[in-house]
Amino acid sequence: MRSILLHVHDDKCLEARLQVALDMARQYKGRITCAQAAPYDFGMPTDFYGVMSAEMMIDYGKTSKQFRAVVEKELSNEGVPWSWVSSSGSAMNLIAGHAPIHDIVIVGAHDPLQLHGSPSRFVGELLERVRAPILVVPEDVKSFDVESAVAVAWNGAPESAHALRAAQPLLNRSSSVHVLSVEEKKKSKREDKFDLPSMEASEYLAQYDMKSELVELPREKGASIAETLVKAAKKREAGYIVMGAYGHSRFRERILGGVTRDMLREPQLPLFLAH
Repeated sequence: MRSILLHVHDDKCLEARLQVALDMARQYKGRITCAQAAPYDFGMPTDFYGVMSAEMMIDYGKTSKQFRAVVEKELSNEGVPWSWVSSSGSAMNLIAGHAPIHDIVIVGAHDPLQLHGSPSRFVGELLERVRAPILVVPEDVKSFDVESAVAVAWNGAPESAHALRAAQPLLNRSSSVHVLSVEEKKKSKREDKFDLPSMEASEYLAQYDMKSELVELPREKGASIAETLVKAAKKREAGYIVMGAYGHSRFRERILGGVTRDMLREPQLPLFLAH
């Protein structure tokens, strides 16, 4: 995890994800690429001649430069190599364009101006466009220790296996790995078709000389799968949770809900997600 792409934006989660990026860069002797986008590419519905848009572009430009100077000053004192990429478009496009040549993308748990209690649309859309793993960082996180215990959410789907493989460089440094499976009824034969038992995850990790604990979690009455996983992860003092994202179609997740959406509502631990 030496090549780190960090979303830079002035929001409540910035300090947390910046600290996580710095900790990861130090522990892996890596480099941080700061990705900052100013949302210039819009027009006002009643602004037929572009006057308001032009004025707002100037204001956004000044604010972005001022904020960049603040972040660069902080980075200059950290002893970690870093670089900067910026654009006048959306952060989504900027990150998606640079993610393919990075090992991991670090973003905040909430969209700017987003109401608490709702899953991040930014993270959701990013998961669909980016194949590099994404680390979602809650605003109250103070540090990131790669040697901490780790919880792996396992449901037997290909997404779980993909996340496990993507997280291998991190898991290899962890003090303990706990593969957590929540008892649930399969809704269709199609789901059984792609069901990989948790033992497969343990055997994969063993190939990299990693021992793991397999845990079958009974689903508590009234508790969601996400709540059950988070409770078990905290009990084992996990520093973060690894999980596959959007095992069902985004349409089904959006309409019917899903574990990914539930985990993204109010993350209590950093989430290592891969789709």
